[in-house]
Amino acid sequence: MDVEEQNPMELDEEESSGEESSEESEEGEVYLPGKPLENDEELVCNESAYVMLHQAHTGAPCLSFDIIPDDLGARREEFPLTGYLVAGTQAARTHVNNVIVMKMSNLHRTSKQRDPDEESESEEEDEEVPAEKLPEMHCALMKHQGCVNRIRATRHGNSVLAATWSELGQVNVWNLNQQLTLVNDSKSLASYEKSGEANRAKPLFTFSGHQKEGFAMDWSPTVAGAMVTGDCRRDIHVWQPEEGGSWKVDQRPLVGHTDSVEDLQWSPNERSVLASCSVDKSIRIWDTRASPAKACMLTCDSAHDSDVNVISWNRNEPLIVSGGDDGVLHVWDLRTFTSKTPIATFKHHTNYVSTVEWHPADSSVLASGGADDQIALWDLSVERDSGATGDEQASEELRNLPPQLLFIHQGQTDIKELHWHPQLPGVILSTANSGFNIFRTISV
Repeated sequence: MDVEEQNPMELDEEESSGEESSEESEEGEVYLPGKPLENDEELVCNESAYVMLHQAHTGAPCLSFDIIPDDLGARREEFPLTGYLVAGTQAARTHVNNVIVMKMSNLHRTSKQRDPDEESESEEEDEEVPAEKLPEMHCALMKHQGCVNRIRATRHGNSVLAATWSELGQVNVWNLNQQLTLVNDSKSLASYEKSGEANRAKPLFTFSGHQKEGFAMDWSPTVAGAMVTGDCRRDIHVWQPEEGGSWKVDQRPLVGHTDSVEDLQWSPNERSVLASCSVDKSIRIWDTRASPAKACMLTCDSAHDSDVNVISWNRNEPLIVSGGDDGVLHVWDLRTFTSKTPIATFKHHTNYVSTVEWHPADSSVLASGGADDQIALWDLSVERDSGATGDEQASEELRNLPPQLLFIHQGQTDIKELHWHPQLPGVILSTANSGFNIFRTISV
């Protein structure tokens, strides 16, 4: 596999179009997704809408990834930034897939900080980025059997682990300690690549008890090493860690769903509680202390009009957001979940929603993305000002946008997954068929 591990990440702002939802760009018209372009029109990134915007590419698309927690500081806002992540490839040939540990570093601010009294000069706009400010990416690979459907990382004891759902129906757990050391040492990384050791890497643990392949998995945030996995048959299995880098997986699946389990989320506060969503259109809340046949506590049978693809559990409030094939986002308050009525609904995406995640610190902010090639940032605390008439010149489409829609990010094709970086405030990483984006907007 051809991975651009030593080369700088490519910055290609011309292909991205970031707009705040309620303003016009200084140089042209605000573009809303779905609007056809004239022959003489092209999308140009509004650089002033971003604090930072970079792109990265791997040889084969990575349609799932996770952010690896690091020891560089709990909250880092000073540029340049550094982040670590782990991703899994979906190559055309089953036997050439990899787990990739990445270090993205030297991530500088890409927007210009200007003195408001200073006149801008056209020469500055065309100024090349100096070599010392080019972003860098280093990758350490491990051979993986089958495409990686989904990957999730966690810290467990002194190790950083990643779990992978393989298209071959197995769930593997990998120890990433060696690869994290390698991406920090270019000489050792080169030796590792030359030796072919990546092709001999073996998972720490493998579970083959699922009846079909799957996508749903989540590490517990409250019980180190505990995990839950769900498959395309309908089965959910709960994992508990044991001594010596092993796990006890309950062979009895949780009983309730009637079709493929698409996503799983542990409660951020309650050790035994988790949520699931499914192709059967339902969202379910489970308590794993009960027997598998009685573990389902709450059910919303028709949460969406079609498949429920993704859910995210708010870390600070009893809220869950869901996204489905219907392109709709629903926000659910668990205190009123039995009413089976969402407290908020947003229909902005024009194709299925493939990813959604709450902001790690701001309980009213979330991000969503999908097959309509856009990422939307939302703030539930914003309300429409009923007394404002708005700009008379504003288009009807702009006036009809939900007031909670803060920002639209474009430039990627078929977005699969996004994550807020918990240690880099406001920074989002996203992956799509066209590669990775790492960005921070002026809105959050």
